[in-house]
Amino acid sequence: MTAGVGDRAYDRAVTSHDTADAPATDALLDLAVAGLGGGRREGQHRMAVAVDDAVEAGRHLLVQAGTGTGKSLAYLVPAVRHAVVDGRRVVVSTATLALQRQVVARDLPLVAETVGPRLPRPPRVALLKGWHNYLCRHKITGGYPAEGATLFDLPPDPGPGEGAAAEQHPAPPAPDGGRGTPGEDGARLADHVRRLHSWADETETGDRDDLVPGVPDRAWRQVSVTALECLGNRCPLLAECFPERARATAREADVVVTNHAMLGIAASGNTGVLPEHDVVVVDEAHELAERVTASATVDLSLTVVEHAARLARRHAGTETSALDAASQRLGSVLATAPAERFGAGLPDELRAAVAGVRDAARELLTRLKPTADRSAQDAGAAEAGQKMAQSAVLQLFEVAERMAAEDTSDDVLWCSRPGENSPWGGDGVTRLHAAPLAVAGLIRTHLLGESTGVFTSATLALGGTFDPVARSLGLAASGGSDETPDWQGLDVGSPFDYPRQGILYVARHLPAPGREPTTDAQLTEIAELITAAGGRTLGLFSSRRAAQAAAEAMRERLDVPVLCQGDDQLPTLVRAFADDPATCLFGTLSLWQGVDVPGPSCQLVLIDRIPFPRPDDPVKAARARAVEQSGGNGFMQVSATHAALLLAQGAGRLVRTDADRGVVAVLDPRLATARYGTFLTRSLPDFWPTTDSALVRAALRRLDT
Repeated sequence: MTAGVGDRAYDRAVTSHDTADAPATDALLDLAVAGLGGGRREGQHRMAVAVDDAVEAGRHLLVQAGTGTGKSLAYLVPAVRHAVVDGRRVVVSTATLALQRQVVARDLPLVAETVGPRLPRPPRVALLKGWHNYLCRHKITGGYPAEGATLFDLPPDPGPGEGAAAEQHPAPPAPDGGRGTPGEDGARLADHVRRLHSWADETETGDRDDLVPGVPDRAWRQVSVTALECLGNRCPLLAECFPERARATAREADVVVTNHAMLGIAASGNTGVLPEHDVVVVDEAHELAERVTASATVDLSLTVVEHAARLARRHAGTETSALDAASQRLGSVLATAPAERFGAGLPDELRAAVAGVRDAARELLTRLKPTADRSAQDAGAAEAGQKMAQSAVLQLFEVAERMAAEDTSDDVLWCSRPGENSPWGGDGVTRLHAAPLAVAGLIRTHLLGESTGVFTSATLALGGTFDPVARSLGLAASGGSDETPDWQGLDVGSPFDYPRQGILYVARHLPAPGREPTTDAQLTEIAELITAAGGRTLGLFSSRRAAQAAAEAMRERLDVPVLCQGDDQLPTLVRAFADDPATCLFGTLSLWQGVDVPGPSCQLVLIDRIPFPRPDDPVKAARARAVEQSGGNGFMQVSATHAALLLAQGAGRLVRTDADRGVVAVLDPRLATARYGTFLTRSLPDFWPTTDSALVRAALRRLDT
């Protein structure tokens, strides 16, 4: 960051106080913990002091802090202290809405109340989200084209990475290529929109997450705009604009709380989405690289091109024959394009078709420039509609230009087709995708260029070292580079006694997993373990097929309730699992991270196989190949690291409090027999290890009684 650095340095010089005038971080943390009614935790204090030192020295810090450490207060107390005393603005980012709410609604107010009186002044705090998360006053009052068209002509569903504007609320797949259906669905949508119009007169924030209960994405799109669609200074209701107000507050705040999606947008080069800052604290930092990848991933389809052309005709009255012709050519080429990764750029015919879309979109943009002689008071629905069209065509041009470039070596390009059994197919639309081959440089350049980074999570030391995560964040050397930022890794441990509270059981006697979702031997093992546990089982599976097959088999064999992801909304399933200790819950990736069910309802965590990435995952495969070409071990740096992170997160579901007891059962013998098994087990909590199934069943029976 360069703009504003001099101003911030001046502010710091005139507002800073000698650090001796404020209590040390260690003492301030004691005040905050006492405010919670808690006691001193050594790991929490070690972390707080390390964060304080890192900010003071301008040195990046990776802190592994186990569940129960209290890491939120451990970084917020030194962050607030430095922000108020030294004038260093801090951005705090979380991966989940749940943690964001905890930081904003509980932890930061507690710190302000308990620590604030001991500082030169109270801290100023702000919450900042992406543009589309706020209601648009101008759109609500009819400042944009009538939404009757949008009800039946919704934008195409964003593929992976296209949801950056929506941040935490990506749109669900829309039926019929994005067209709504009249009748009951339309009536329900109209009810939601009417409720949003009423809420607009009551809300003080316009923040979608303050609306309880919420509304579907299709309804929210009727009252919000993306940053590109916003009229900006030309909007007649700029003084009442919710996202502008949030950004103005953030520019004056000491601590700004945001989310990883916003960091992803900033890392992609749009640094203006965040206020100028000196420190960025990333909680749940193990997810950051994937979030940045998602934000920088784009796709292109016939639906996207047709949608942009339709908006240009409808809202700007612009002729689109060139784009229509390019769209037809792209559609015919995509119809026969192979569903595969393209190792050296797009095939010639496909690249020519994409280049045609690029050229047509560029030409159309020159005719969509807004009229310069119109005042903000004159900004009506016609101008707003033109802005919507310009936004759609601009995004189309940028995506096509990126895919059709002469040199695409920094990207992974591939095609997905409807019905393909892959993470990227199956939504009825053939798409071209482009994802960054690596994001370490983006994070290092755009997030950490002039800021000190503090990264924390319960799972950062993989295989017993911080190097894999440090590489993914641009801190450790990779690709032959010897130049690295100054950073430190610190594991402050956990307040839990893992060897006494949990058993790590590896079913070494089972056959290694194959292509089938489950085996008879595996199902027998699952049934015996669940019977011994009396239910109380969280089943973490590598695929939806495996979870469903296991759930169906257990319902036939056992007399305990078995829930499966997809039976209902995930929060409802987790609540039912927590409420009844006899219940089992099976699922896939959504359950591996973030599920917090302490107590007797979760005493057995089943993991069906080591969660390596799919062999056909185009991004992981390309990254592994790039590591090998530079002389590294692609399997260990990409696949094994991915698996270690997920295993650690999954195993972490077992012990959530110091009263929890149980077993993590891995039904994949490779964890005990393969050479990489040691790397994976070093990434897990320090449970007591065994391969003795009889011993494990006896332990589960004792817990059940």
